[in-house]
Amino acid sequence: MARLPGNRQLLDAAGQPLRSLSAINRLARAEKEAIYVGLLPQRLRELLGVQTELSRTPSGDRLVTIIAPEGLPLVKIEVKARPDDDDTVFFLELSDTQFHQMELCFCIICDPTAERFDVDRDEQGRINWFASHGRNIPEEMRSMRAGLFPNQTRRGLRLFAEFFPLLERLTDAMGMEMIVAEPLTYDNAIRYEKYGFDYLRGKRLMLEIDREFQPGGRYVARLDGSTAFRAPGMERTVRGRSWAIHDGIMDEPWNEVEIYKMIGVHAGIDTFPAREQEQR
Repeated sequence: MARLPGNRQLLDAAGQPLRSLSAINRLARAEKEAIYVGLLPQRLRELLGVQTELSRTPSGDRLVTIIAPEGLPLVKIEVKARPDDDDTVFFLELSDTQFHQMELCFCIICDPTAERFDVDRDEQGRINWFASHGRNIPEEMRSMRAGLFPNQTRRGLRLFAEFFPLLERLTDAMGMEMIVAEPLTYDNAIRYEKYGFDYLRGKRLMLEIDREFQPGGRYVARLDGSTAFRAPGMERTVRGRSWAIHDGIMDEPWNEVEIYKMIGVHAGIDTFPAREQEQR
């Protein structure tokens, strides 16, 4: 049963309820793609000239690729500004969990006209899988100075606020009560808090991070200028803290943070209440 106002149970063309990504993926290609294209924010479609029904521009270029294999509980949506581009403008990966929840695995939204920073590759040009296989320090420094967060290759389009309600409504329409995710960085976790997420695991860590970046804390003491990512004062902003954490300022690597959002409920969590706002 749908919980959000004005929302209804998702049905296939024959009127049968669709309660999982697996069920959607069993549909004919045109029918399931029509559902998944509905996750693209209107402003993104207008920016790229994408027709909702066909995922194509008026000239016929297909900019949206949807991977939704029959028999698997997942979907990947990739949107490019031009068909031959290497980078995506919008990338989304979702999956079902065994507990009938929606898992938001990845969501990346980039401005295709913005300058690119090769932080996704090491200094030898090899893909580094979110810096887990080597960092590109020169590119990270350029990225940070340009106002980006860790792992951002380009400035974003600020479309998550338009995308997330679409995801929440689709999740609700399948009768699911919860969206779960694993934020890859500190700033991702803080951003998800804004959209009403709470913590399945990691809330104690988030509160500890805030405490140790306070005067007298062990993390703020390590903001000693020893690297570009550990400058004094970085404790005051989400971006500054996130870069310092990315640089290894904590006693252990950032991981094992899991979050959840109940459909229609804002948890009201704020683990960094005294943050300074940044101009970007």
